Amino acid sequence: MSKKSAPRKSASATPAAVSSKAVGVMRGCDIVVRCLENLGVDTVFAYPGGASMELHQALTRTKRIRTILPRHEQGGAFMAQGYSRATGKPGVCMATSGPGATNLVTAIADAHMDSIPLVCITGQVYQQFIGKAAFQETDFYGMTLPIVKHSFLVLNHEELPMIMYKAFKIATTGRPGPVVIDIPKDVQQAEFVPVFPRTPDAVDIPGLQVPPKAPDSELLPILRLIEKAKRPVLYVGGGILSGDAHRELRAFAEATGIPVASTLMGLGAFPANHPQSLYWYGMHGTVAGNWAVCKSDLLICVGARFDDRITGAIEKFAPEATIVHVDIDRSEHHKNKFADHPVHSDAKHALARWTALARKGFRKPDLKAWYETINGWKKQHPFPFSYDHSKTHHILPQEAVQVLHEESKGKAIISTGVGQHQMWAPQYYHFNEPRTFISSLGAGTMGFGLPAAIGAKVARPDKQVIDIDGDGSFLMNIQELACMVIEKINAKILLLNNQHLGMVVQWEDRFYAGVRGHTILGDPTNIGSPDNLDGIYPDMVSIARGFGLKARRVVKREELRDAIREMLAHDGPYLLDVIVPYTEHVLPFIPQKKSAMEILTD
Repeated sequence: MSKKSAPRKSASATPAAVSSKAVGVMRGCDIVVRCLENLGVDTVFAYPGGASMELHQALTRTKRIRTILPRHEQGGAFMAQGYSRATGKPGVCMATSGPGATNLVTAIADAHMDSIPLVCITGQVYQQFIGKAAFQETDFYGMTLPIVKHSFLVLNHEELPMIMYKAFKIATTGRPGPVVIDIPKDVQQAEFVPVFPRTPDAVDIPGLQVPPKAPDSELLPILRLIEKAKRPVLYVGGGILSGDAHRELRAFAEATGIPVASTLMGLGAFPANHPQSLYWYGMHGTVAGNWAVCKSDLLICVGARFDDRITGAIEKFAPEATIVHVDIDRSEHHKNKFADHPVHSDAKHALARWTALARKGFRKPDLKAWYETINGWKKQHPFPFSYDHSKTHHILPQEAVQVLHEESKGKAIISTGVGQHQMWAPQYYHFNEPRTFISSLGAGTMGFGLPAAIGAKVARPDKQVIDIDGDGSFLMNIQELACMVIEKINAKILLLNNQHLGMVVQWEDRFYAGVRGHTILGDPTNIGSPDNLDGIYPDMVSIARGFGLKARRVVKREELRDAIREMLAHDGPYLLDVIVPYTEHVLPFIPQKKSAMEILTD
């Protein structure tokens, strides 16, 4: 649905949709900031440059918006994502034209994959230079079309207020996603009397789908299926969180007694400690969750998309199940897995109506035998796995996460980078509340963890926020340590430092006879390890201290708990460098093109 704003037309709005209050002449850059204020934005993550200087000057004149300077545009966009994922509100980032804008692309694609509401404002060269290969010019509008929900190139300054309001409405209505607003410098400098929409809801956007609400006639037959089911499973994803439907999910699950398996995107939507919880399933999820879904006779999917890391071999996925698929986006139906009963609906509405309808003559199924089977699987393959201390006297990465969970009492917001640590985090740190696990899951973008933790901490200063990271992923946006210190953002980093690209190494061990294809991060002739501290490279503690952080390294198991307590108690940003062996593999593990029944547990 992406398109340019129509050139040289007045702002398209009905009289009822715009403010009648005269505000006088304003500059385009100040109008952008006024719109942000009106739309409730309190934080912008912005890196300045020639084509966005007017916007930054305008930001200096507001007392209602905090502008945070990242040290790289990608870091700023990931901060905006962390803010959004922790709150559900759209995150806002800003960059200049050319390379500043293109540095946002990876983070925009990441938000698109995970359906995160993001508004990305970029400066653009003067209109007279567009298309002429001017200094720091790129076609950012065209470049981002495949990875956004909508892109705007503002060619008429009078449309600027309406476009700002439209962008926020598009980013947050229905299935959320990123929106780009590319603003030429002459539009930022234009002086005119703006016409502001009264409210975001008053803005008319032809073709924008409002959240659908399935009628009872579509929902009632599903209750009849539940009554007859012997092995039902609820499969839930990130749509529960973006739809603010976690309370409705719990009510429906308890009303029907159905066990609940979550994707990583849906973690926290259903409490991990609930007796009906199968926790998360997929490539590295629980054995019980994977087997329950695979053996189910009725699989009710709500707010998820049958991703390949969930299904494994699609033809072997839940082969005996009648599949119900509830999704706000009709295009997801049958895309990856055929659904016997596709339901086009907002998750919150569908779950609430099911629960209400279940109070009227619904016969709760007898699932005693099903739970006996599931609980047997849980006992046979406990999760998290118990780790064998006898094979090493060093700290294991799983152990470090588990001690963090114990010392923080499971109350922190956890962000992660991408790699083995990203899987160990939810395995050993259990999530019982929504929006407490923040990770790049669809795109799997290394470098996500640190800036996302910064954004989450800005959004939730009342919460302990910890980035569980690996040394490879951490290095990709390490410059944001400067942002943490200068902006006094009190997030923490638990660094599981194994000197390797751990997840790739695991695949090398499993499928490539252990041949190292450039996965050693230090000197291959002097590989750092808990037994060879002289080979550790780089020295993360010295780097962190150079940025002004409190930092500590631990190698011995007996020092771990005290170090984590020190990190959590410190009033300021802190990096704890935990040196761990690279030989650990993430288990369980479903190899690609295999089914859940072929899961590896050792």
